Amino acid sequence: MKRQALGAIAATVALTLPWIAVWLGLIPSLSTMATVAVSGLAVLGASFLLAWGAETAEKDVPRAFAIAILAVLAVAPEYAVDALYAWNAGVYAGTERGIEAGNLAVANMTGANRILIGLGWAGIALFTIFRRGSGDDPAVERRSGFLADVVKLDRDVGLEIVFLLAATLWAFLVPLGGGIDIFDMAFLVGLYITYILIVLKGDVETEEHNVGVPAYLQQFPRGPRLAAVFVLFAYSGLMIFTAVEPFAHGLEELGTAVGIPSFFMIQWIAPLASESPELIVVAYLVNKARSTAGFNALISSKLNQWTLLIGTLVVVYSIALGTYGALPFDQKQSGEIWLTAAQSFFAIALLVNFEISVREAIALLVLFVSQVVMEFLLIRDLITLSISSYELLLAYTALYVVLGGALFVARRKAFRGILKQTAGTVNEALGNESSGSVSADD
Repeated sequence: MKRQALGAIAATVALTLPWIAVWLGLIPSLSTMATVAVSGLAVLGASFLLAWGAETAEKDVPRAFAIAILAVLAVAPEYAVDALYAWNAGVYAGTERGIEAGNLAVANMTGANRILIGLGWAGIALFTIFRRGSGDDPAVERRSGFLADVVKLDRDVGLEIVFLLAATLWAFLVPLGGGIDIFDMAFLVGLYITYILIVLKGDVETEEHNVGVPAYLQQFPRGPRLAAVFVLFAYSGLMIFTAVEPFAHGLEELGTAVGIPSFFMIQWIAPLASESPELIVVAYLVNKARSTAGFNALISSKLNQWTLLIGTLVVVYSIALGTYGALPFDQKQSGEIWLTAAQSFFAIALLVNFEISVREAIALLVLFVSQVVMEFLLIRDLITLSISSYELLLAYTALYVVLGGALFVARRKAFRGILKQTAGTVNEALGNESSGSVSADD
């Protein structure tokens, strides 16, 4: 085991070495294509190191906390990109450049959040069910009927679902305030801090049978094991943080060169690149038949992006501005925020019974892809509709809300169960009597 584990670590670190050489200036400047290739390999290698660190950490801390740390590190580049746009919006406030930067900050944020659900949740669900050997995955349940097979989720994820719903409902109000303001920051950041404090109070779960690198590292005494986890997190975080921006920027340049509008690239291609570490980590976990841990990571990522990412934009903007100010955005970005909140609302409704079927995953994917394609065709004037781009966003928003509302009504018993379960978890974290296990089945 030792030789195989050390060999895997060495091979994975080797993927990141060319990027380190470029980053340190040891290699002359590369072409755009070469930069994309080298930085992309670094992201790939760092994603595996990050996953190994999170799996190893589960021996010493609650799994939900280990996954939360993984999620924050995996999407750190998204925070950096958005912070840059928010900073420019403050520095150039009142100018055309500042207005555009504020809109780009919101566009990049909403794009990242919708990708995480539309491609992440849907794609990983389909991959979990249809991958080779999925019959060995306890999270996959075969059912009779058309596209009826499901991925069963860990019931402990109910806490994340409730907190994500609270953030989603608040997000519907954000455009009504004339910008992302201090109240948004206080509620959303406060919500995430509360969530972290609760999961830290949780128990360390019974060890799952790990193989490969995590199994090897978990044999270490506690001190060296924690040091190994720290090194894996720190190194992978550094690689992801430094490599994803040039990876995303390179993709933007390649896309613009073939005629894709820059605004579209910033909203969709750049966030897709910055989300790639998270998607790689989750695919790795699913391939190890750890689908529940993979979905927990995706849901945790959505929660921290939908709270910390939105909430910190106003802080960065105000620092750059030199005084407090709400981050402004135009009507089109209001529609983007409402659509992103509506997609989240629908996705949460799908998960309240702790499962997602093939049909539901396909619905998530089709709704997401159809809206992006329609918007692209409108931007390029390849189609003509009787409604504007903003009205198209509102139409999809209404569709998501109607579908989500119908699901919440149909699954109201399961939803009540999740609320009671979460109340019990909060009571335990506060040191009160547990309310007991509550079923959240339909």
